[in-house]
Amino acid sequence: MQRFATAHWKGSVKQGEGTISTESGVLDHSPYGFNTRFEDGPGTNPEELLGAAHAGCYSMALSMMLGAEGHPPTHIDTRAVVSLESRDGGFTITHIRLDTQARVPGIDEDKFREIAEKAKVGCPLSKVLNAEISLEATLADDL
Repeated sequence: MQRFATAHWKGSVKQGEGTISTESGVLDHSPYGFNTRFEDGPGTNPEELLGAAHAGCYSMALSMMLGAEGHPPTHIDTRAVVSLESRDGGFTITHIRLDTQARVPGIDEDKFREIAEKAKVGCPLSKVLNAEISLEATLADDL
């Protein structure tokens, strides 16, 4: 299976602008630029998109692994915080923190954390990233 996304850029890095589109059409010429990446301009940026992809990938991996252990989740909510830092004259993604909260009936905290860690390592996006990836996993209280 292959999926694709495209980026179009015109101009210099600071004054230029670009758009990002995805094969599915969910993103269709979505604007991005220096101001959306390093300031508060409207639009998206690569780090935000990576965070969304990683949060989605991790949530699906966790759901699969919980189900395989006989504990299908009611819900999983994951937030990925991507850290971009200036280093050696360039920029590097240095860290991704995954914060996930899940409602999983009938599982104890230790077993949940064990599976959550396996999902962090097993998620396909985690495997491809060259950044430290951390995780904070919590079970939601039953309401």
